[in-house]
This record gives sequence, C-alpha cells and structure tokens, in this order.
Amino acid sequence: MSPINLAIVGVGKIVRDQHLPSIANNPDFKLVATASRHGTVEAIPAFTTIEAMLDAAPSIDAVSLCMPPQYRYEAAYKALLAGKHVFLEKPPGATLSEIVDLENLAKAKGVSLFASWHSRYAPAVEAAKAFLAGTTIRSVHVIWKEDVRHWHPNQEWIWQAGGLGVFDPGINALSIVTHIFPALFLTGATLEFPENRDSPIAADLQFKSGQGLPVHAEFDWRQTGKQSWDIVAETDAGQMVLAEGGSKLSVNGELTFSAPEAEYPSLYRRFAEIVKAGTSDVDVSPLRHVADAFMLGKRKFVEAFYD
Repeated sequence: MSPINLAIVGVGKIVRDQHLPSIANNPDFKLVATASRHGTVEAIPAFTTIEAMLDAAPSIDAVSLCMPPQYRYEAAYKALLAGKHVFLEKPPGATLSEIVDLENLAKAKGVSLFASWHSRYAPAVEAAKAFLAGTTIRSVHVIWKEDVRHWHPNQEWIWQAGGLGVFDPGINALSIVTHIFPALFLTGATLEFPENRDSPIAADLQFKSGQGLPVHAEFDWRQTGKQSWDIVAETDAGQMVLAEGGSKLSVNGELTFSAPEAEYPSLYRRFAEIVKAGTSDVDVSPLRHVADAFMLGKRKFVEAFYD
C-alpha cells in the first residue's frame, strides 16, 4: 500500500517535538504539505490557510489538526468535506456538539476521524489496566499538577473561553482514568479562576462509579519544582501508582513496569490502522467530564495571574 499523503495544520511546538519525528519514522505516512500562519517545515510545501492547501494539493489523503481547540472545528469540517481523513490533537474540540457533528460528517463522507488522546498511549497505562482488572479497587486519587509558565509560556489561547485552562493538561489524566477505571460520573467540583482569566488555573473534582468507587482528582497549574502526573489506586492487592504521566507503574512501592515514552508514534500507528480499516476512533468521555465540571463546578476566584 502506498504511504498516506499527510498534511499538518498548525505548525507549533507540539508538531516539532512530537508529530514530525513520529511521522518521519512511520512508513505509513508521507508529509506532503503544511498550513500555518507562521510555522513551516523545511522542504515541505507551506500554505497560510487550510483552504489554500486543500485547493493546491488534491493528493492529500489525511490531515493532522494541531491548532488550539477553539479553531479546530472549522478546519476539521473543511477537511472532512473535502474527503480527507482527520487526526484531531487533544482535546478534539472546544465543545461536545462540534465533535458529534464532525463524527457524523466523517461517516457520511466515508473517511476516518481520530480523537487522539495521547496519554492513553503512555507505556505503563495498559499494564495498569491489566493490574486493576485482577483486583478490587477501593479508591483513586489523581494528582496532576504542573507549572503553566514552563509548559505554556505566553500562550493566551489557553486562558480564553474554550481554551480549557488547567483542563488542557488535566484532560490527559482524564483520558487515562476513563480508559483504566470503571465508568465514572462527577459528583462535585471546585474550579479556581484567576480574576483576569476566562478559564481555570486549578480544579478539585470528585467522582464516583455506579458501584460507589470514589475518585478524587486535583489539577493545578501553579506547581513549582517537580511536576506531578500521578494516579494512585488503593486496591485489595495493594497500592498501585501510575506515575510520571503513565510512564511508570509501581505496586506496593515496587516498580513493576517502565518503558521509554512513545505516545505519538503509537498515535500515528493507530491513525494508520483506522484509515486502512475505514473506521473512526472518537471517544469523547474525557471531554464529557470537563464539560460536567464546568456545569456542576463551584467557581472560586483567586488573584490575577500574569505569565
């Protein structure tokens, strides 16, 4: 089978750090074009809009959309309407309704749509899921805290309505939680909003399952020093810690699984798989929890934040 001719829309840091190396090392894809207001990729035809790119390069088979979520729907709609397979960076959209509409359009056009929850592909996630399947879970504590100044310097879109604020990293935790634990629903939340921002800087969330499993999640963008991306489960087989964003698994203090990070290569392998199979992979459960938090959460205003 010939490589899938792929285009990228939105050439920024995540594209340079993760997408480009993953595409270069995957023989199923050939990068043939980019569209971005400012960024380009050496030796690859570059356009400033997706419309210009699609008009000029009809050989494109698939498009990876890597712009902020507030602007993703319009680009995805145009790509799907043109009969292109679409890879959506996380979160897949700014609203649940957008994603439902895109999924329906992809089905009507006979192309694939992929909501790419990269943290689900962290190396120890499947080992954690297998461990939990063999025991009874008693409680879960999610600690996802990082320094926004380090990871998102001078990025205003994350603070705007639809930018998700602390849920931009927090949704990575939720993508793992919704993959390895029973179905959960939100029972309470407190969202902390800086006085000068439209999205939260911290969130405290309480969930439970239909069987009463309690899950407590803490998200915070004000962490300094060591960053925290951990999921701790108390079980009948002991304490399980899925640490460092899903890269390490420990049980009762003993490291049982660790492997190098390979999330984005795994995403592109999955994207190629669904394109070849003529299917889509669109799970909105992590974003549904975010929407529930905004619906149910109590707002607490804190001091203004300046990057």
